[in-house]
Amino acid sequence: MKIPRILFAAGSSGSGKTLITCGFLQVLVNRQKKVASFKCGPDYIDPMFHSRVIGTKSRNLDTFFTSRELTRYLLEMNGADCDIAVMEGVMGYYDGVGGNTSQASAYDLADTTDTPVILIVNSKGMSVSLAAYVKGFLEYKKNSHIKGVIFNQMSPMLYPRMKALVEESLPVRVLGYVPKVEDCTIESRHLGLILPEEISGLQEKLLRLSKILEETLDIEGILSLAEEAVDLSVAKIPEEENEAFSYHTEYPLRIGVAKDEAFCFFYEDNFQLLRKMGAELVWFSPVHDQKLPENLDGMLLYGGYPELYTKELEANEEMRHSINTAIKGGMPCLAECGGFLYLHEELEDMEGGVHKMAGIFPGKAYRTSKLGRFGYIHLSQQKDVLGKENMGKIPAHEFHYFDSPNCGNDFYAQKPGSMRGWNCIHGNQRLMAGFPHFYYYGNPEVAKAFLMQCSEYSGGRTK
Repeated sequence: MKIPRILFAAGSSGSGKTLITCGFLQVLVNRQKKVASFKCGPDYIDPMFHSRVIGTKSRNLDTFFTSRELTRYLLEMNGADCDIAVMEGVMGYYDGVGGNTSQASAYDLADTTDTPVILIVNSKGMSVSLAAYVKGFLEYKKNSHIKGVIFNQMSPMLYPRMKALVEESLPVRVLGYVPKVEDCTIESRHLGLILPEEISGLQEKLLRLSKILEETLDIEGILSLAEEAVDLSVAKIPEEENEAFSYHTEYPLRIGVAKDEAFCFFYEDNFQLLRKMGAELVWFSPVHDQKLPENLDGMLLYGGYPELYTKELEANEEMRHSINTAIKGGMPCLAECGGFLYLHEELEDMEGGVHKMAGIFPGKAYRTSKLGRFGYIHLSQQKDVLGKENMGKIPAHEFHYFDSPNCGNDFYAQKPGSMRGWNCIHGNQRLMAGFPHFYYYGNPEVAKAFLMQCSEYSGGRTK
């Protein structure tokens, strides 16, 4: 399949990838291009910004979670019928799993999907050294996939000289520069960037940025580079990797999904796979709604920022009671990170105040000063969970500044390439709750086992 595509990468975090990617997406939207966008890695927040720009859901592509064939399948599935697919890298271009490999790096994604890469270089404080910097990235791997360079935070007076210097000495195209734009920055918080809806006048800022990029970037050159991407050939379809991909419920199941300002970390592909398997997703808000929707067969409590909305969650006593009653009554539930925090008896807020939560797990979840368990993990079961003795190795990731005295012991998390590991997750016939985040295409047995329990819970009632 022909999918014109490009990947924006950088030498390190904080180089301007997200801002420039969003600005370029806005340029494409202004030109009425049909765009698909992707974030490399497990990040939830950057795709929210992409989605706000292009008006459709951005996706994740992560070579830790999925094989090369499945990653290409997901790119093809979600990029079909688009004029261009735009990918945003993660951290430094070659930075991958374990801090000493390139597995699951932006480079790994570019190599897996054979995508041309544009290296964004934070040029502040550099001139001739830029050539040495770019040369190192070009030559570190035999086929770096880097075909273009954009200089970020560069003055218009310096740019022509630096473009000539780099293009005369290195086999790469310089495709423009971005001047310092004070009024288009994006602030951060403890789990990454702040959310798009928290930025006043975001759309206006992106429109201003897109006008600047139209003047300072070689847009036609970038589009031409994207067109040079080779046709995508997919060797396998998911069903050939794991038969669980072909699972489908006997009848539709109503699955409640917590979705509001407190619970907002989602992988769109998780929703897509659940729907393919027979789920009807029903949104509800633990902050605003008084009780769960009627006739649910299961419940999903994903991550987000419950620690920022502890007062509102505590005040909604009826919803807390509704969720407690449903879970104790046997409704199947998957809870991740923020959703797991919400299921505790108590949760600290950002100032250390203590608030009542849903009361499924004894103890108080509390704030820490740093990331305690961070990054990719492989999970293995230590008891039967969701009616399955062994769902196989499950790729997942953790990223949280809050912790619990009651993290669970029903799975073991192993850091890849490391001796470090820990027990985690509470699991039983109907419940699987803990800090790890799951991407269901990484191991569809999790989604299948959950929906099978939902079918059993529903008792076969017709919808």
